[in-house]
Amino acid sequence: MGRVHVRAHGAVPPEQFVAALTDFGSGRAEIWGASDPSHFTVHDRGDTWAEVTEGSAAGGVWQRLRYDWSVPDVVTLDVLDSNAFGPGSRWTYRVESDGAGGCHVDLTIVRVPTTTKGRVFDALLSLGGGGYFARDLRRSLRRLESRSRTPS
Repeated sequence: MGRVHVRAHGAVPPEQFVAALTDFGSGRAEIWGASDPSHFTVHDRGDTWAEVTEGSAAGGVWQRLRYDWSVPDVVTLDVLDSNAFGPGSRWTYRVESDGAGGCHVDLTIVRVPTTTKGRVFDALLSLGGGGYFARDLRRSLRRLESRSRTPS
């Protein structure tokens, strides 16, 4: 079982970050670059949850996730099904205000590999996953910042 914990700061308020993370519209890949539109399906959704399949073009890993944002400033993604990771795998985003209009994002990823592909990715992510996910989170925050500066 692998675990990655990363933090990043953004110049957008926490509610904007959570809103973007839980927006499953057509522009999702513009913010969350690792989300490949060809692997993306919204299966069902409610006011504070959604069941979504997402995947990455890199490596062909897909996951069916249950997003839950019923707790303020916390978004949890539980893996329901995947071609690499199984039950107990989870992404948890904790978002808090920085007191100056921006946010601090604390992301913890837990992986429970269930296939050979999952075990290979788990080993690779154990070596460099922290750096990869930190860069990816910072890039998404920059994209959100850029979007919020663009006049409507």
